[in-house]
Amino acid sequence: MALAKRHDQKRLVSVQAQWLEACPNGTKFRGGTVLREPIVIPRIPRLVPGWKKPIIIGRHAFGDQYRAQDYVATGSGTLEMVFTPRNGKPDRVKVYEFESPGVAQTQYNTDESIGGFAHASFKLAVSKGLPLYMSTKNTILKKYDGRFKDIFQEIYESHYRTQFEEKGIWYEHRLIDDMVAQMMKSSGDFIIAMKSMVAPIPSFHKV
Repeated sequence: MALAKRHDQKRLVSVQAQWLEACPNGTKFRGGTVLREPIVIPRIPRLVPGWKKPIIIGRHAFGDQYRAQDYVATGSGTLEMVFTPRNGKPDRVKVYEFESPGVAQTQYNTDESIGGFAHASFKLAVSKGLPLYMSTKNTILKKYDGRFKDIFQEIYESHYRTQFEEKGIWYEHRLIDDMVAQMMKSSGDFIIAMKSMVAPIPSFHKV
């Protein structure tokens, strides 16, 4: 076990070093946003033959699982989520009543960071003249993913709608399941903004 642990640590250092190097496929970092555009080489067969043009993935890389706290419940008990305002009383939300051992996780994000993600995505779409889709799982995480959806829509309406219409491009929110299906049958040439938890799903299909 000790040998395996040392090996994992060395591997982590190696991966971190590679992550800091310049990436040839156009990865850009804007605040908490990772924008990845694939290089299309005609002579290399694609996983999906219909993909003729790149699909750019914008991934939100702040908060969520990157700053999550996980916990092992050793027995029966009540799991709660507590928010304590600086000048107010704690607000408690009962999450689950454990009858036996289990695990739990909490995660968060901020309106400021989500807004930065939205601006980075919209600006890229305008600069490249490509339509933008924002993808979440808001049917399950109605408040969490719903906040991403609402902030994107508010920023689009107040800052970018006119620019999008002038360029003949569009912005839409799509459920992640629908977005992956559209990716598989499309020819590419659009941008997808994804919150970090759902980004790996289409990224694996895209590579």
